[in-house]
Amino acid sequence: VHGAMCISYSGRCLLSSYFTGRDANRGSCAQSCRWKYALVEESRPGEYYPIAEDERGTYIMNSKDLCLLPYLDEVIACGVDSLKIEGRMKSVHYVASVVKAYRTALDACLSEQPYHVETSWLEELNKVSHRAYTTGFFFGKTTAEDQIYGSSSYEQTSEFVGLVRAYDATTGLAEVEQRNHMRVGQEIEIFQPKGMSFRQILDAMWDAEGTPIDAAPHPQQIVRIRLVHPAEPYSILRRDVPMKKGDGL
Repeated sequence: VHGAMCISYSGRCLLSSYFTGRDANRGSCAQSCRWKYALVEESRPGEYYPIAEDERGTYIMNSKDLCLLPYLDEVIACGVDSLKIEGRMKSVHYVASVVKAYRTALDACLSEQPYHVETSWLEELNKVSHRAYTTGFFFGKTTAEDQIYGSSSYEQTSEFVGLVRAYDATTGLAEVEQRNHMRVGQEIEIFQPKGMSFRQILDAMWDAEGTPIDAAPHPQQIVRIRLVHPAEPYSILRRDVPMKKGDGL
């Protein structure tokens, strides 16, 4: 119901294995369908011609990502027993955010109330790295609008900066594993597995030895920060980033 859609024989992509030795059937697809290609004719070696359907470019095998959350009630009405979210090779931020959004939406579907899509669910799906969304084949055949011809870039509205490993209720300090550059003065959102998310300014930070620091630039550096509310283990720290879209979206 959600995630990247394979153009080249789902899960068995020959191109990935041929070009990189990465087996798509084992979750290691290099996403060769997203690359930019040119055409070469046998009698003219070294002469490369761009492959273009129109003025937008050459990414002819580049599909948008599937998103059926707004139509989850219709999916369930089809009689399905389980839902699949494409999460191979994705970050913990991606999996946590998408699964929580669909879990919340699914609970709403199974309640006795009419299904209503909350804006916050869709905003959550936009926070993770993704391509523009489409409903795929759910409502019939796809059109040119379901492809991305001019770019192979991703878009997102937030950046994963840290993962809470532990929280000390006595001191109000959280032990965090850095995942992207963190700096004192940044506004961060604490996204919890079960609890409510909350925002705050990162007003102080200490390294693993307790020395005050202004920034955490090293990959997976362990730091401690003060939180305004308790946070569950595996809560995700993220910060807002400007939405960046590829050409032709």
